[in-house]
Amino acid sequence: MGRLKLVEPAREHEAQVMAYREAFLRNNDSFDGCSGLEDVETYEEWLDFESRLSAKYGKGYVPSTTYLAIRTEDQKVVGIIDYRHELSDPLLQFGGHIGYSVLPSERGRGYAKEMLRLLIEKCRDAGADKLLLTCDKKNTASARTITGNGGILENEVEDAAETGKSRVIQRYWIKMK
Repeated sequence: MGRLKLVEPAREHEAQVMAYREAFLRNNDSFDGCSGLEDVETYEEWLDFESRLSAKYGKGYVPSTTYLAIRTEDQKVVGIIDYRHELSDPLLQFGGHIGYSVLPSERGRGYAKEMLRLLIEKCRDAGADKLLLTCDKKNTASARTITGNGGILENEVEDAAETGKSRVIQRYWIKMK
């Protein structure tokens, strides 16, 4: 049995998700894969993914599914991962199909790699043939997570969206078949 399971957010996760938000704010971290958690004040507001994110992104909105990574031994939320079902032009260049983050106090334990592996299995089961993942060139931990799950570097592009620290985005593809 794995150390983690991916579950869709439910009422029972409210306190942990809002504590996750506070930890990221205190740490001045990027909310990668958190489906706009940084933009909300309440859990109920966050759970309204489709209407909130479609209003925020307009024509650039793509449907997505957000999962919480729950550690099985104690049911603690240790990460959040989001699968974007389609790629808009900005996502094709800078964001990819998947974004993820791990609680600052839980980093360095292999959770990101396991979260991504579990989501890749879900995508494969749903019929996806390939996935694009991106990361900032200076984010070597994320690059290791992606390559550790079969990601092949396609190229590096200028970070015109200024999403990272290095101003260079690495674009990786994971083939599902």
